[in-house]
Amino acid sequence: MILVPAIDIINGQCVRLTKGDYGSKKVYNEFPVEVAKAFEGAGLTHVHVVDLDGARAKHIVNAKVLEQIATQTSLQVDFGGGIKSETDLQTAFDCGASQVTLGSVAVIEPELVREWLEKFGAEQLILGADAKNRRIATHGWEQDSGLDVIDFIIEYAQKGFEYVLCTDVAKDGMLAGPSLELYYEILEQLPELSLIASGGVTSMDDIYQCAELGCTAAIIGKAIYENKLSLKELERYQTEQM
Repeated sequence: MILVPAIDIINGQCVRLTKGDYGSKKVYNEFPVEVAKAFEGAGLTHVHVVDLDGARAKHIVNAKVLEQIATQTSLQVDFGGGIKSETDLQTAFDCGASQVTLGSVAVIEPELVREWLEKFGAEQLILGADAKNRRIATHGWEQDSGLDVIDFIIEYAQKGFEYVLCTDVAKDGMLAGPSLELYYEILEQLPELSLIASGGVTSMDDIYQCAELGCTAAIIGKAIYENKLSLKELERYQTEQM
């Protein structure tokens, strides 16, 4: 299983929120590229970059930060937040993203997302399934779509999506463990899916449990910034996997 540290961006700075609440913002570093370099220095190979300003504004805001991380490190960048048009999607790839996560747009414009899947391919696109009480949440998690998370994922898997990044909003930033039951249910129905666990991954035990369930990757955010998980531990795990 791949470990993917997260960099969330507001005003060009590296921040974390709790349960997606913008009012809970805590700035950890003014220079996200320095954070990315530290991840690379620890032997990690991927990074999840979220443009939180973009998620709210409904278009990419922090493209410059994405470009800095992509050009100044060799990390594979998965980028999300505010991708609502093909221009945004192309901008993300032009700025160096290896993959792009599509969240709210997959709820609002399924036809458009199907076109993108045909044009860009399943290797480059990740379905973002953000769940609040098992329903898909959109627009920086501030709106409830009413869609059941598992039905939503199954529908998009049938359309050809291979990668799904599933965040349980209630777990996000709480440092209380991931949504293992939900991931178990998803993988029970879609065993071939490349499922990326996100939200609440706090300990090595959480990481091993996600791997045991069959998750392809786990995103780790606040646990790193609050020193619950050290980069040394993550490096050791990645070395074991090789």
